[in-house]
Amino acid sequence: MKIEKQSFGTLTDGTEVVLYTLVNAQGMRATITNYGGIVVSLTAPDRDGKFADVVLGFDTLAEYVSHSPYFGCLVGRFGNRIANGRFTLDGVEYALAQNDGQNHLHGGTKGFDKRVWMPRALETAGGPALVLAYVSPDGEEGYPGTLSVTVRYTLTDDNALQIDYTASTDKTTVVNLTNHSYFNLSAGGAETILDHEMLINAAAFTPVDGTLIPTGEVRSVAGTVMDFRAPAPIGARIDADDAQLKFGGGYDHNWIVDGEPGTLRLAAQVYEPSSGRVMEVHTTEPAIQFYAGNIMPPTLAGKGGRVYVRRGGFCLETQHYPDSPNKPEFPSTTLRPGQTYQTTTIYKFSAR
Repeated sequence: MKIEKQSFGTLTDGTEVVLYTLVNAQGMRATITNYGGIVVSLTAPDRDGKFADVVLGFDTLAEYVSHSPYFGCLVGRFGNRIANGRFTLDGVEYALAQNDGQNHLHGGTKGFDKRVWMPRALETAGGPALVLAYVSPDGEEGYPGTLSVTVRYTLTDDNALQIDYTASTDKTTVVNLTNHSYFNLSAGGAETILDHEMLINAAAFTPVDGTLIPTGEVRSVAGTVMDFRAPAPIGARIDADDAQLKFGGGYDHNWIVDGEPGTLRLAAQVYEPSSGRVMEVHTTEPAIQFYAGNIMPPTLAGKGGRVYVRRGGFCLETQHYPDSPNKPEFPSTTLRPGQTYQTTTIYKFSAR
């Protein structure tokens, strides 16, 4: 294993940003920056053993700062949406930025994806790792409590990127952390991800309204376009005449992962036929958001000048349910002093 370090440039206030590349014994590489905890590059082997980059992104820090659609980043304090940018906790109402129409999205106007984290690289028994730490002060983006967050990325020798999230607070707050990498397992071989075969280990999902806020219902996937319990191409039903798909312009929904929350279990598996690449997502989280890149810009210049198109990448964001602070029937996202928030998600790569 080895760890490489280099400058990724400076922000307008003069803060230097660093790139770390983790390399495992197989030659797989994960390049991560301490600006937003962004996974800038992640290589994975195809069926011939050739490694290539399977995440969307940019070549420069300036591009991530100016116009990134959350490529590769850490999302917090609360990933996904909170209705009307408001929630009530212990009888106190908190107002957040309404940065997604009337709703709050991905932590606000300057969420964890736009913060500079304190980095520490280390070699562990599990593989090379990058530990990122950030202290979010009380009131930042409207959230209560000083939240101390640590995120550890470990690149294991079985070609998996493991992400461990830990947080504590000095005042009752809400927390829902995730990673927002966009994947295209063809590594540039295909413009869109519509031929990727998706499996989601979930018998139920949470339907949404026209602003993509869950209605509170938990609905079976059986007999619907949301049923990915058997692998199916992403494009097979994405444009079907279905109210839920029309709300999101395609898939942008929360699936409830089968099995016991808090235990590491398979949430999703994706197969890309032309390269043979397979990605498995394992998580301790109760749910996963599958987003098919429906509202990406129609053309976006990315790494090496490659143009990314709508549905050129997909996200699998492990999480608690969207709008949980306003839905007491959903698993709680409340974190109180003395408690520790801890979740693990693993993206494991192979080929067939």
